[in-house]
Amino acid sequence: MLCALSAVFTTVAIVAILVYESYSFFEHVSIVDFLTDNQWTPLFEDAHYGIMPLVSGTLTISFVALAFAIPVGTTAAIYLSEFASHKTRETVKPILELLAGVPTIAFGYFALLLVTPLLQWVFPDLPTFNMLGPGIVIGIMVVPYIASVAEDAMRAVPMSMREGSYAMGATRFQTAMRVVTPAAISGIIAAYILAISRAIGETMVVAIAAGQQPNLTFNPMDSAATITAYIVQVAMGDLPHGSIGYQSIFAAGLVLMLMTLFFNVLGHFTRKKFREAY
Repeated sequence: MLCALSAVFTTVAIVAILVYESYSFFEHVSIVDFLTDNQWTPLFEDAHYGIMPLVSGTLTISFVALAFAIPVGTTAAIYLSEFASHKTRETVKPILELLAGVPTIAFGYFALLLVTPLLQWVFPDLPTFNMLGPGIVIGIMVVPYIASVAEDAMRAVPMSMREGSYAMGATRFQTAMRVVTPAAISGIIAAYILAISRAIGETMVVAIAAGQQPNLTFNPMDSAATITAYIVQVAMGDLPHGSIGYQSIFAAGLVLMLMTLFFNVLGHFTRKKFREAY
């Protein structure tokens, strides 16, 4: 109970700070310009405050990460739940959890110094800073979340459903794909939503390997900045408190919070729609 109250209090306090500072920001910047301008240069002399370049970078990197993590994580969950032996499962799951505990700054340099050079062999014109390499590495980071949560959901499906499928002549693979996976779909969707939130909120990997130049592009071969990377870039500077540049951090943070909230609410209603009770 105390932990829940602390979480609620912390969340309310963060939202209040974001809203207060963002209100001060929007006293100087039009919301229309904020949502429609295709340039984000709040620290330049010729300042522009269009958030879309940061949103496009955030969504593109998240899409690349999920395009890698969802197939790999779901396959791993199905294997661990339905095909792996007990010894294999007890060995692989701790390894996945260990992978989730690696510091993100290490993943950032992994993306910059290893993944990007490997991709440049395949795509010679790929710049050093791009969204493809960090996206793949963030996908590697979120695989443990998908695999672990989805595997737990599949393991919760009653054995009687599997036995009934076998009795009807279905193979182990058919049972896994047509019985267990649909029955655990609410838990699998929860794993996906957790992965989306993790990918959108990632900071160090994109700050190191994606570049910090806001570009309105959805091409993963280009460099770009994300909302979190911008917050890190500006927060490490020497901006006076109360300036528009300082307040732009909170406006960007508010957009990030609303994006995450949207995907979590969408996931909640999706889970509620497809939830099965046994």
